[in-house]
Amino acid sequence: MIATTESVSLLDETDQLASMVIRSDVYQRYLASRSQVARSETAQHLIRQFKDTREKYDEVQRFGRYHPDFKRVIHLMMDVKRQLDMNPLIAEYKRSETDLNDLLGKISLQFARSVSDEIMVPTGDPFFDKLNHGGCGAGGKCGCRTRRKRIRKKA
Repeated sequence: MIATTESVSLLDETDQLASMVIRSDVYQRYLASRSQVARSETAQHLIRQFKDTREKYDEVQRFGRYHPDFKRVIHLMMDVKRQLDMNPLIAEYKRSETDLNDLLGKISLQFARSVSDEIMVPTGDPFFDKLNHGGCGAGGKCGCRTRRKRIRKKA
C-alpha cells in the first residue's frame, strides 16, 4: 500500500482524536474507578466469589432444574451478584465504563453519519440503533423488504 498525503493526514487526525478521548473527563474517571476496584481487597474478593459462583451456576445450567443443587446455586448466584452490584466501587466502575462506551459509540456514529446515512453502527443503545436504517431485507431506505410466505399446515 502506498502511503498518500491524504491517508497520512487521516492517521494524524485519528491520533489527535484518540488523544482527546484519553484526556477526557469520562476516560479519566473510568481509569480512576478501574484502579480503585483493582486496589480494593473487598472488591477483588467479591469478583473472585462471583467468578467461582458463576462456574457452579454454569454447571447447574447444563442440567437445568434436574440438577440436585439447582435452587441453592441459583439463589447463591443472585445473592453474590447483588453483593457485587451493591459495592460502591464496582457500581462506580460500571457507571464509568458505560459512560465511556456511550462516548465511543457517539463518536463512531458521528464518523459513520459523516460518511453516509446508510452505514450501520451497532451502538448497543436502542435510541441510536433506531437511527441505523438497515439495508435490504430490513425494510430500510431502499424500500425493499423480505416477504415471508405463510406456510399452512395441512390437516
